Amino acid sequence: MGRTIRRAARATLHLLVAAALAFGLYLFITVLLITAIGTVAVVGAWMLPETVLLIRRIAGAKRALTAAWTGRRIPEEYQPITGTLRERLRTAVRDPGTLTDLRWMAASYVYGALLFAALPLWPLGLVVDGVWCGLLRREAVVLPLIARLADLEARWSQALLKPSPRALLAARVEELAATRADAIAAHGAELRRIERDLHDGAQARLVALSMRIGLAQRAYDRDPEAARKLLADAQDQAEEALTELRQVVRGIHPPILTDRGLVGAVRALAAGWGSPRSSEAESGGGLEVTVRVDGGLEQGPRAPAAVEAAAYFAVAEALTNAAKHSGSRRATVQLERVPRGLRAVVQDEGRGGADEKDGTGLLGIRRRVAAMDGEVTVTSPQGGPTMIAVELPCVW
Repeated sequence: MGRTIRRAARATLHLLVAAALAFGLYLFITVLLITAIGTVAVVGAWMLPETVLLIRRIAGAKRALTAAWTGRRIPEEYQPITGTLRERLRTAVRDPGTLTDLRWMAASYVYGALLFAALPLWPLGLVVDGVWCGLLRREAVVLPLIARLADLEARWSQALLKPSPRALLAARVEELAATRADAIAAHGAELRRIERDLHDGAQARLVALSMRIGLAQRAYDRDPEAARKLLADAQDQAEEALTELRQVVRGIHPPILTDRGLVGAVRALAAGWGSPRSSEAESGGGLEVTVRVDGGLEQGPRAPAAVEAAAYFAVAEALTNAAKHSGSRRATVQLERVPRGLRAVVQDEGRGGADEKDGTGLLGIRRRVAAMDGEVTVTSPQGGPTMIAVELPCVW
């Protein structure tokens, strides 16, 4: 009985707030009609976008109220109302979310009266159920109806306030446009990086190599010893140019990723971080990296090459961030198959507080993954640990 009373009390509070909101809508719809008349008369045209924004806030309050009762969040999809007055008017009128909110307001206008009628059920339920339970030793019958009414009201609100397929499609198109722009920007930045690396590294060494060979040719007859020294220097320059070219190639697509797959490439990457010859280790940024692999990923078919490359570079960038900024000496990489595709998680034991605004590393991961229609989750509270989870969709 006590549990029934508590649930009925919570349901009554939910219905009270919903009833108050419905009562407010009675007044608000009157104002909305006045705004519509003013808009037709042009004088009140500027009021329409502000009215739509106010409707969004009211609908958002209703979504929060319903989510508090059901424990399930109701998503919302709105187009931003910005720009000139004409642009704001066009967005306010054409946004599918506006139609969804208006449909909910109209329905709430109708069934709001039912909420007022349901409020007397609480004191009546206490009396009836007290007599019923006291005399017949039966379970309460009236109070549970209040909770069921709250459930019914929440289901109505969920059905009316959830985004329409048109709104979801518009949001998806906007998201794809944004990720496409990010992918193009990231691709352009990558091309500029490769050009810079070739120009400042391999190309400069090849020019120096050509000069030394030319000097050696001219000195060969009159000073063979000097020519021999120039040729030795040229050989060193050639080896350094080859090394830098290999580094550029690895930055585009590591050969080990093609030969050994994602698991082998990540394990080699982890071993490189633990090597004392690593430049990061020499600068105090070395990591002891543990790689854990889901058995199905290691034994089953490989993911598409583009997915493996995106996962590999995301792991590499996450480890670089951990070495440079976390202060941690240990990190863990988890690779696994998930129903939607491939998941990679990098976690360190550092100080936390990672922020995408502080650098380009996390932003680069997010852009690369977004181009593959994937998701990135960053969890980095102050004090640590930092966890970067990447999920990439693919068909196995």
